[in-house]
Amino acid sequence: MARRCDICGKGVGVGNIVTRKGQAKKKGGVGQHIGVCTKRTFRPNLVTVKAIVDGKPTTLKVCTRCLRSGYVTKRI
Repeated sequence: MARRCDICGKGVGVGNIVTRKGQAKKKGGVGQHIGVCTKRTFRPNLVTVKAIVDGKPTTLKVCTRCLRSGYVTKRI
């Protein structure tokens, strides 16, 4: 299943893990140097929620930002 919010469409983002060697200049060193860059993923904070859509209870994957903003009301 896709890691995507059913309301706003927020999905997985990609970036880098940047490892640095050396001591920072402001700490008395000669400066930091970048070692190896490896890929990583930023996953959205998704919650499975039962909500009423078009009069029927359905299960949605919603990010917590949409849930907190009130775009979806949880069915208890």
